[in-house]
Amino acid sequence: MINITLRALALVAATVLLSSCGGPKSAAITKLDDANHARIGVMTGATGEAIAHTRFPQAEIKSFDDVMNAVAAIQSGQLDAIVTAYPTAFQIAKKNSELRLVAEALSEEDTSIGLRKNSGDLLPSVNQAIAELKSDGVLADMRKRWFKADLGPYEDPDIPLPTQGKPLRIGVSATREPFSFVDKNGRVTGHDGELARRVAAKLHRPIEFSDMKFLALIPALQSGKVDLIITGMTGTAERKKFIDFSDPYFESSQVLLVRKDPDAAGGQKLTTVQDIATKRIGVQLGSAHDTYAVTAFPNATVLRFNSGNELLLAVKTGKVDVVLFDEVPLRERMREDDSIGILGDSLFSFSVGAGFPKDSGGLREQFNRFLAEIRRNGVYADMQKRWVELHNYEMPAIENSRTNGVLVVGTNIDGPPFGFLQENQPHGFDIELCQRFGAFLGKEVKFADMQFGGLIAAVSSGKVDMIASSIYITDERKKQIDFSDPYYDMGNRIAALKTNIAAYGAEAGSKAAPGFADSIINSFESNIIQEKRYLLLWDGLKTTAILSVLSTALGTLLGALVCYLRMSRRKLLCVLAKLYISVLRGTPVLVLLMLIFYVVFASVNINPVLVATIAFGMNFAAYVSEIFRTGIEGVDQGQTEAGIAMGFSKAQTFLYVVLPQTTRRILPVYKGEFISLVKMTSIVGYIAVQDLTKASDIIRSRTFDAFFPLIMVAILYFAISWILIQSLDYLERRTDPKYKRRRAVQA
Repeated sequence: MINITLRALALVAATVLLSSCGGPKSAAITKLDDANHARIGVMTGATGEAIAHTRFPQAEIKSFDDVMNAVAAIQSGQLDAIVTAYPTAFQIAKKNSELRLVAEALSEEDTSIGLRKNSGDLLPSVNQAIAELKSDGVLADMRKRWFKADLGPYEDPDIPLPTQGKPLRIGVSATREPFSFVDKNGRVTGHDGELARRVAAKLHRPIEFSDMKFLALIPALQSGKVDLIITGMTGTAERKKFIDFSDPYFESSQVLLVRKDPDAAGGQKLTTVQDIATKRIGVQLGSAHDTYAVTAFPNATVLRFNSGNELLLAVKTGKVDVVLFDEVPLRERMREDDSIGILGDSLFSFSVGAGFPKDSGGLREQFNRFLAEIRRNGVYADMQKRWVELHNYEMPAIENSRTNGVLVVGTNIDGPPFGFLQENQPHGFDIELCQRFGAFLGKEVKFADMQFGGLIAAVSSGKVDMIASSIYITDERKKQIDFSDPYYDMGNRIAALKTNIAAYGAEAGSKAAPGFADSIINSFESNIIQEKRYLLLWDGLKTTAILSVLSTALGTLLGALVCYLRMSRRKLLCVLAKLYISVLRGTPVLVLLMLIFYVVFASVNINPVLVATIAFGMNFAAYVSEIFRTGIEGVDQGQTEAGIAMGFSKAQTFLYVVLPQTTRRILPVYKGEFISLVKMTSIVGYIAVQDLTKASDIIRSRTFDAFFPLIMVAILYFAISWILIQSLDYLERRTDPKYKRRRAVQA
């Protein structure tokens, strides 16, 4: 068994080494058709599995229980692509620079909340809660906070919930940041974690999360183990045969995640603007760049993003080749990121102004008077110097009487120097400009932060009084809203990775890869130390140990009973024992585990650890009973007869004559089954038990490190197995008569 475990560890080590070498070379995948004959990983039970089989009938499709297992496979060269949901793919690409998304989506899909059939008033109540969260703008705000381009901390609001009443049981598969994941405090959080709490608050019920494998969610819902599934599930026609779905709360898509081409620009360095004519160009949705790119580069693929941060992340992860960006914000970002460079000269320039609704009641004219005044008294020049030239990001104190009501300003807080958040407060050139205008009017200024593409619609419909977010004054926009006098002139540039721009040279933007020791230290820090993730492994280790010991004890006792029945002279008892052994040995332990949890104990509120103990114990008993029977039958029948002839009862003969010899015979085989049981406990994540394997899933979902958590868990399983093997070896030696004789001679 030790040799088998060592071979398994050697295989893991070989996989890691293969990953470091980049795996076998395969043709680059830049569009969906390139994957027609590729090796594609899919998630078992996910919508992407069926889509992949339909879209790529000639590809080699491989199924995985967890997307991070597929990531490990693609990094080690065992896969060419992964089909998964966009939020997951986006997060993985964000944390794994060697991976990128193919621009074209495989399918569009809606994400909904799952409910049991005939759930009564629960479905209308959930739909009403979703409708209220949409109309209040809460869902839009949640998407912006959780699906952000940077790697900084998330903003997770505290949502008061009732402490009394019947809990709302939520089924989740919390290994998908930022949709649903477990934070450093062991709390289910993320976009769907927050949504679950908001729905529970709307329904005035406490909440109870049940974290399990994705495949186990629908059986858990059907059997009444949970009331709702809120974990990024798509309401497919097949799933609707078994459960109901709420109205959609999130628009998603299935995409292809692939390894980056060594030259993301497409085989040649970019030298001039004309080189991007057939490339993938990223633009901000609703911006003037969008119209310009479509008109100037008709043969290019134009991809639209909601923010500047998403644009730069897209070019860094290989989702696009170049992006069009406002020059001043671009240069500000380049100060922090040396990998981004500029291609060619400025494409065009526009004047920037504040937007007002048609017939704004004189507000536009008041702004123009205010703008003329601050230009005249030097305030405007001071603002420009501080924000744009000196990069001084401190908001000055602005006196405001606030006696004339409120001025609602629509803006897109997307980054310095024009609009950004600092210490959770809006800062920037545009922000100060509006604050000063509010003081000029004697009005309190309230900012409505929204997507750039929604600004004009917001002001034209009267949702806000004005908009200010470095908006170009164009003829097309003038048809919908009025603009102030220009307050800034903005150029526009093409940005790409420096490594893809000829002018920067081959070494530009590249950094030396960390050495092996540094890589190990960084991985250890990220996966073990940060957020005290070692506590997850410790909790998982305790669960695995408890499950192993309890299941072994139960299985041994139950196996002895089944062995007694199997050797009984009563035909009925013997047949029942044979049937038990045949059924249990012929049923996969995972199926047995889920049947017991979701069918046998469907209406019982039982600890899943106890259920796992019963399932593993029953499975272990089927094998142990036959081990016991073989060992007993291996003892010569004459010894039993001799014991009885000497005056022993049958029980005494078995205890003092047969059992010691049986123990010596069966221990080697029993030891192997015991170790197999320990490793078999790794599947308990399907019923929401957090063991060692589940702990590694949670860690990988946060760090997106495909290998290190797995290696740590492999080492821990090896350590457990080794300790148990040594313990059983000691017991085997103690029951060996030769060992006892040697000890006696030594004494």
